[in-house]
Amino acid sequence: MAESQSRRLAAILAADIAGYSALMGSDEARTVTDLKGHQAVVLPMVGNFGGRIIDTAGDGILAEFASVVNAVECAVAIQRAMAERNTAVDPKRRMQFRIGINLGDVIYDENRIFGDGINIAARLEGIATPGGICVSAKVRDEIDGKINFAYEDMGDRQLKNIARPVRVYGIRLDAAPAAPAHSAQTTAAAEKPDDKPSIAVLPFTNMSGDPEQEYFSDGISEDIITDLSKIAGLTVIARNSSFTYKGRSVDVRTVGRELSVRSVLEGSIRRAGQRVRITAQLIDAATGAHVWAERYDRDLTDIFEVQDDVTRRIVGALKVTLTPAENAHLTSSGTSNIDAYDSALRGRELLLGNRKNRDTFEQAKACFLQAIELDPNYAQAIAGLGFAYMFDYQNRWSGDPDSSLPLAKRYAERAIEKNPKEPLARVVAAVAATFSRDLDEAKSQIEVALLLNPNFAMAYNVLGTLRSYAGQPLEAIPVIEHAMRLDPAFNAQYLHFLGMAHLLAGNYEKAAALLRQRIVLVPETDFSRSALASALGHLGEIDEARRVWGELKKLNPKYSFSEHFSRLPFKKEEDVRHIAEGLAKAGLD
Repeated sequence: MAESQSRRLAAILAADIAGYSALMGSDEARTVTDLKGHQAVVLPMVGNFGGRIIDTAGDGILAEFASVVNAVECAVAIQRAMAERNTAVDPKRRMQFRIGINLGDVIYDENRIFGDGINIAARLEGIATPGGICVSAKVRDEIDGKINFAYEDMGDRQLKNIARPVRVYGIRLDAAPAAPAHSAQTTAAAEKPDDKPSIAVLPFTNMSGDPEQEYFSDGISEDIITDLSKIAGLTVIARNSSFTYKGRSVDVRTVGRELSVRSVLEGSIRRAGQRVRITAQLIDAATGAHVWAERYDRDLTDIFEVQDDVTRRIVGALKVTLTPAENAHLTSSGTSNIDAYDSALRGRELLLGNRKNRDTFEQAKACFLQAIELDPNYAQAIAGLGFAYMFDYQNRWSGDPDSSLPLAKRYAERAIEKNPKEPLARVVAAVAATFSRDLDEAKSQIEVALLLNPNFAMAYNVLGTLRSYAGQPLEAIPVIEHAMRLDPAFNAQYLHFLGMAHLLAGNYEKAAALLRQRIVLVPETDFSRSALASALGHLGEIDEARRVWGELKKLNPKYSFSEHFSRLPFKKEEDVRHIAEGLAKAGLD
């Protein structure tokens, strides 16, 4: 065997979607969107049960586990999560995994793993029923007496391209007990609801008959989220996560379980000329019962009064006690000019939409500038323009992205001058200060942002990242985890910063698990691969570190660790050396 190859015993989980090709044939775009939504929930489960994702080609999942018990418990959790998600889906569009699990000898080299251990798992998956789990006799023997699952003996099966028959057992999901607490999901989305009231505001449905009005209904929904987020006695799920349900027919009880909230607000908006009709319903997420409902038929210029009324009705229904400061600043559009407000909504929709590139940046910038021209004191629009320039600096869209950093700082300062209580302006100021290496100023600004908006997930992530850069990774971890609680569907970003915090704290196993999850969700990332290679180097997993580094160099042949990390505002040089040492242990630089 080549020196770069090694063997070890592993539990292999193979899964794919039954009937995926037919779903793609009927509606390719929707199928891809649905699959991504399911993967965002299912893939992190592998890491939560101590496993590692090997491959996610197409609709499939291939993962390895050091523990057979964990592999089976993970499979059961996946099937139960999918069963819950499918309750809110058109039966013709439901996706069901077939899962196979085998325990066998696996060969590892620098780029992949292979062997009969994997092949048998894949063949077991092929004979599993949709929504079912098939395991080999080796797996059944290993978990017997350790997990109280019922089995169905499916006899000896001759599996394709496997020389000898394999004894197969089916896991009886109808008789399977709930997963024990030690192996339950630990992601923010799976946490128990807080003791205090909690709510998710779903994107209001655009009933105008004009797709061009989508920005308006989205903007109203987001403003209600922002207003509610200012209340310290209420847990409010962030826009990113609430908007994953946009365009989906979903049971609010499912939303409550997935986002761990007690209440859900849903509604619709119909805009016709200068008139607007808004309906809103507050629903108990546990029972599906309506707590409060109202319909508003108003002139467009009354939209701010409607938002104010909806927010205060929710606060009253949830019996939340407001402080005098919260009561005074609960709702504020920041402008009385409806045209300026409309332009700002358009800019925000472009900035926060799924498609982000130079064109959307230029369009968003134009919208914010128009809003500011209509109302020069409009702090939210000024902060939005600063946010757009911050995006350009980070993503390098324009011809001169370095000039966008001072512009972001300038507009943040102007927004604060116009309205010191505008949270987004404080966040933009904090991020700009961070990249300018003024961590004290960044900390000061982000702390003010969180005083103004105690549910601002982005602000918590910025604060956590600041603590990591300042050499306080242990203090960073709970803050970033809280951001994930408030915005569970945005874990692709938070996983990286949480993984970096664990890497800096010396928690290499945890860092590697988190960074692997991030790479699965964002396959093109070079930054997370660089950090993962360091963690693996510290763990002594040299071949795996080199394999990950090889992926990084294919994605970005010009990548340089020293150049990359020299741009990051680490306060302590030893923290950068610590990461570099992990790479050096694997012979990488």
